[in-house]
Amino acid sequence: MFKLLKSFGGSYRANLVLGPLCKLIEVVFDLFTPIIVAYMIDAGVGTRSVQPVLAGGGILLAMAAVAILFALACQKMASRASQGMGTSIRHSLYEQINALSHADLDRFGTPSLTTRITNDVNQVQLAIALGIRQLMRWPFLAVGSLVAALAIDVRLGLIFVVSMAVVGGLFWFVMKACIPYYRSMQAKLDRIALIVREGMSGVRVVRAFVREGHERRRLADAAQDQAATAIAVGRLSSVLNPVTFLVMYLAVCAILWSGGIQVNIGELTQGQVVAFVSYMTQALLSIVYVANLVVVFTKASASAARVNEVLACQPSVTDEGAEPVELWSSAGLPGAAERADGAGLPGAAEQVRPAEQAGASKLTPTLALRNVSFAYLGAAADAVHDATLTLMPGQTLGVIGGTGSGKSTLVSLIPRLYDATEGAVEVLGRDVRAWQLKQLRQVVGMVPQQAMLVSGTIRSNLIWRDAGATDDDLWRALELAQAAEFVRALADGLDAPVEAGGKNFSGGQRQRLTIARALVGAPKLLILDDSASALDYKTDAALRVALASYGRDAAASGEMPPAVVVVSQRVASVRAADLICVMRRGNVVGLGTHDELVRTCAIYQEICASQGVEDETVSPGMRQFHPAQLSHETVSPGTTVSRHEEVRHG
Repeated sequence: MFKLLKSFGGSYRANLVLGPLCKLIEVVFDLFTPIIVAYMIDAGVGTRSVQPVLAGGGILLAMAAVAILFALACQKMASRASQGMGTSIRHSLYEQINALSHADLDRFGTPSLTTRITNDVNQVQLAIALGIRQLMRWPFLAVGSLVAALAIDVRLGLIFVVSMAVVGGLFWFVMKACIPYYRSMQAKLDRIALIVREGMSGVRVVRAFVREGHERRRLADAAQDQAATAIAVGRLSSVLNPVTFLVMYLAVCAILWSGGIQVNIGELTQGQVVAFVSYMTQALLSIVYVANLVVVFTKASASAARVNEVLACQPSVTDEGAEPVELWSSAGLPGAAERADGAGLPGAAEQVRPAEQAGASKLTPTLALRNVSFAYLGAAADAVHDATLTLMPGQTLGVIGGTGSGKSTLVSLIPRLYDATEGAVEVLGRDVRAWQLKQLRQVVGMVPQQAMLVSGTIRSNLIWRDAGATDDDLWRALELAQAAEFVRALADGLDAPVEAGGKNFSGGQRQRLTIARALVGAPKLLILDDSASALDYKTDAALRVALASYGRDAAASGEMPPAVVVVSQRVASVRAADLICVMRRGNVVGLGTHDELVRTCAIYQEICASQGVEDETVSPGMRQFHPAQLSHETVSPGTTVSRHEEVRHG
């Protein structure tokens, strides 16, 4: 908690200091109130004189008015500091989460991070607000009341001290037992958040398999577990108020009994006894409030530790010390200026290979994997083991294999979503760890397995890679991704609204929009991670033809044609690739062209046989086009693009 105050409290130092001081002034008035009441009783009521009562009442009204002003000032400062610091903590936490690598995100988990940035920060905000408003008030009021009571009469003060010791000991015992429960409650809230998130995001699957009852039971069990912990805390805490008030009223009876005797013998006045009772009541109630503050600060301490854990996490993937890579040609979409560093280097004609290789051949590999291995944290075996391959500009790499074979893990190493544990991944001749992350991910365009769009418009989703992209750039990317037809059919076109997650589009439309988003900004390496799985075969084929034509256009204009990595379980999607990588259990078991693998790789033969592809024959619905077959063809919507079959865009 103190670490967060030190890190984020600098801008609110005045509020953190002046707020408690304002509350302290209010407490001073509270401590003087019983003395003035005692004066009114002794000098006014006891002597039946109105003047002391009116004078004392006027003083009390003036003190109350001033105390209210200081209380309002304290409240405003507490609100400014708590809300301002909470906002700053959330911003820093969100920024840190976005800087974490996929490995770091896997370690924390999305539900836990969601709870930390919402519930945990709320607990810290509440603790800051209550700390300013009450942390100074109640301890000072308790101590001040004890000192004032002892100043009135030491013997009655002993009753005061004993009652405070009993109540304080009770609170210490209960709080010590409750603290572990408060810490475990936060972890159980993470579990509830996980179940709710899974149920909401997978509601269609749940309904399709009639699992509503099971999901309700899962949530009920998690809620019951959390409720059981809360009830256990409640049972322990439930004894506090009754015992506190029992001790307080027994002490009041003892004070009235002993004080009455002292009044009769003239050692005390009636007003002093009333003041003594007021001080004791204030002190014991202060202990109750202090105990409540302990509960709040215990929760906040646990939450602050969870927040600090994320803020203190050093991202496992960083680009510290990396220098910008100079690029040599603008292999961009026709009419689009290259922005490989995300901000726009001077001029449209930029270099696409490392400066230190300026004298080397322009045929620097776009992608090279050299004995690459990778294992997830805590895994017993490598998810990818000893992968080696080279992909030249304009070539296509197909990655194929069964579910869980490591295909997606392999391609996630290219843009450094994860770092290889062994070996090297090179893009344009330079190890990816030597690239600046922003520039690397501008050079590498990736379309993930899950087509994810964010709320906004089609335009706002497409310009992620290049904020300066023109409408022509966007439409060209949409045409290549076979998405232009349905976007033009929308009333607002590029400004058509997109709901959260792209729920107002079909699966195939979402995939085509995410492909178009990756093409904007003209990447030198395009990765399609099973991103055409929701497309029909005709649209899939048209997409591959359009990408091949795009590469030929770039090469014809003297620019570096983009290399393409296609991850798929369809043989038809990778058959015409210049290089096919066959994976099984994280190992590369085959590497070559389709014709070579059909003869030499048993795993590839099994995949082909399971999909009805035998040797040189491809079933009619799965025919693949190779760029060489299309050297004299043109690609335009509604035209024939192959000697073998007609493919219409869209």
